[in-house]
Amino acid sequence: MTNSRDLLPVGGFTGTAWTLDNPSIPPYGKFYVGTQELTPEGVFFKPDGLKMYVIGSNGDAVYEYDLSTAWDVSTASYLQNFSVAAQETNPTGVFFKPDGLKMYVVGYNGDDVNEYNLSTAWDVSTASYVQNFYIGGQDTAPFGLFFKPDGLKMYVVGSSGGYVYEYDLSTAWNISTASFSRSMYVAPQDVSPTGVFFKPDGLKTYVSGASGDAVYEYDLSIAWNTASNSYLQSFSVVAQDTAPLGLFFKPDGLKMYVIGSTGDAVYEYDLSTAWDVSTAAWIAPANSYFSVAAQETSPHSVFFKPDGLKMYVIGSSGDDVNEYNLSTAWDVSTASFLQSFSVAAQDIAPRGVFFKSDGLKMYVSGVVGDAVYEYNLSTAWDVSTASFLQSFSIAAQDTVPHGIFFRADGLKMYFIGLSGDAVYEYDLSTAWDVSTTSFVQSFSTVAQDTTPLGVFFKPDGFKMYITGNSGPAAYEYNLSIAWDVSTASYVQSFNTVVQDKNPQGVFFKPDGKVMYIIGSTGRAVWAYSLT
Repeated sequence: MTNSRDLLPVGGFTGTAWTLDNPSIPPYGKFYVGTQELTPEGVFFKPDGLKMYVIGSNGDAVYEYDLSTAWDVSTASYLQNFSVAAQETNPTGVFFKPDGLKMYVVGYNGDDVNEYNLSTAWDVSTASYVQNFYIGGQDTAPFGLFFKPDGLKMYVVGSSGGYVYEYDLSTAWNISTASFSRSMYVAPQDVSPTGVFFKPDGLKTYVSGASGDAVYEYDLSIAWNTASNSYLQSFSVVAQDTAPLGLFFKPDGLKMYVIGSTGDAVYEYDLSTAWDVSTAAWIAPANSYFSVAAQETSPHSVFFKPDGLKMYVIGSSGDDVNEYNLSTAWDVSTASFLQSFSVAAQDIAPRGVFFKSDGLKMYVSGVVGDAVYEYNLSTAWDVSTASFLQSFSIAAQDTVPHGIFFRADGLKMYFIGLSGDAVYEYDLSTAWDVSTTSFVQSFSTVAQDTTPLGVFFKPDGFKMYITGNSGPAAYEYNLSIAWDVSTASYVQSFNTVVQDKNPQGVFFKPDGKVMYIIGSTGRAVWAYSLT
């Protein structure tokens, strides 16, 4: 499977519909490092912005990347790595001397900083271990690491104590000469500080934190003296990652980089005012992404009106269906929130949503009642006019129902469920009337995914698609008999982890040229061109 980062805008499709052999999404201010490291902890850039380094505690290594465009993480390509496992099996931070001939790694297995020499500047494959410096007397969970440009001061952020610790070095860049000097208490802002960075003049310091999911900015009245700090402001990164661990700034202060272990990615932000985090903005992808976090922080399913001018999202934090207008059909980047409809009176853990093709009926699945709920809409596609009609229990088949789908004639209904890890097929003797539903058969997804969440069918019933968190991926199946899930056979999958580690619902544009996936990690709807 190929997970392309090449730009192929929605509407510019030139490939084969309904196949997942190569979905594509535009590049943007984020670079996925999960292929190399599933627990990235720290990030560092070469001064010219043409190299990036990531350290992680899953592979216990420093990973080196080349950037074809300086400071643009979307142009990064993996080059090589250097294992630090012989010194540290839980590395959390990495720092390089400005000439690239020394590298430093901090970790909480040894509670120390490890020093390495590089025989070739900036080439991690030439690194050799020199010595270490124990910092466990100050903190037993050290994360971020930073050195003053002249190498005479070292700073370590500690997650157990909630401090930034300052050390003096009597010999520049030689950690054996380090001695503890003072500390800076940052727990009032974040009890789990993870990264630290200083402005080149030493009059500002920045700390990332995994408790508040933010970057915190402090002023220092005395350069490089952490005791002279005063808290100024913060910038939330929760929309991009809920576990920010490392932090870095471009030397001119106009770009900020955060590495997070939720999305396993480096996120790039532009600052309109240098060194002022309140002016930071993430470079969102074009034509491919729409955040629903303002309305729903636990989204589960997405549905579109047949003309592509309305989108509906259901989630369990608000227990409601959220309605959006799209100014450009099928382009999620043009979505705007309109209104919502609460389903809490029927189920406080809704998972799936589906509409009849004329927009006069809405169906919701929920895991509290283990049922599908049927609603009438007095005005087509207007959720504010919905009224509950009846429900149908599917508890006999699955006690954790998620995605829901109906055949276009309303005579077949499909569920995907977590307790049985299967797609369930039902017949309706009266079209669109759930009270006439009867169970037919099921199809197990265990061979592909043990956490299936979303389901969708091609209009002719000869293809079925599911999303699952075990992958995390979207899976494609062929059906030898249309709409008969017992005849399904697995074809291929597409990994969604670059965009979201927890894909929930899946939907296709009627021509099969665009696939939409809603994810609970990024709390967003993603659009993929199928090429």
